[in-house]
Amino acid sequence: MATATYYVTRMAAVGSLALLTACANVSPQGQHTAVGAGAGAALGAGLGALIGDSSQAALIGAGIGSVVGGVVGYNWKGIKQDVEKSGASNLGVAVIEMPDGTLKVNIPSNVSFDTNKSVLKPELLPVLDSVARALNQHPELRAKSIGYTDTTGSDAINMPLSQRRAGAVTQYLAGQGVAPGRLTAEGRGSASPVGDNNTPEGRALNRRVELFLYAVK
Repeated sequence: MATATYYVTRMAAVGSLALLTACANVSPQGQHTAVGAGAGAALGAGLGALIGDSSQAALIGAGIGSVVGGVVGYNWKGIKQDVEKSGASNLGVAVIEMPDGTLKVNIPSNVSFDTNKSVLKPELLPVLDSVARALNQHPELRAKSIGYTDTTGSDAINMPLSQRRAGAVTQYLAGQGVAPGRLTAEGRGSASPVGDNNTPEGRALNRRVELFLYAVK
């Protein structure tokens, strides 16, 4: 597995370097296209890690990035504004364009779920409605929901809880007409903390659902 991962990373880097070198001999418009393809391949490998967790998934991600191009260059402006206007900022829901071309909707636990529960709070629903509307209006988009917890409790509790919370988000989107085949959910428990688990404030940051939108064509 380590060898395969190294090979994918190595090939993505070499491929991007070759494309950048070739740009010196083409027109400015051609340079833009070539760089976009190279960046798509490299950042697509990062997207592959989001979609799956194997070296094979990284290869799939690289293919999405280089073939679609929209994974890197997708215009999120209208969708981002619509989600923000739904009340996201008032709830502390951040809408962020990521370097790999995805749009992340970061949902903190204080507006999404009660402690140890996986039932969505009513105040979050307008935000999810705007996401569902975007998905229904743009069939090239997909969404992945990833749930996280803090380190309180054991993995035996936290992993299923994070999965249920991630699933609650995608189930709601499906209920708004989004085809289930365009939605995936994953629970990662207390992995990838964004705050200090030794403080109440840090633990609150770590209890979250990250909803990623990305384009495929």
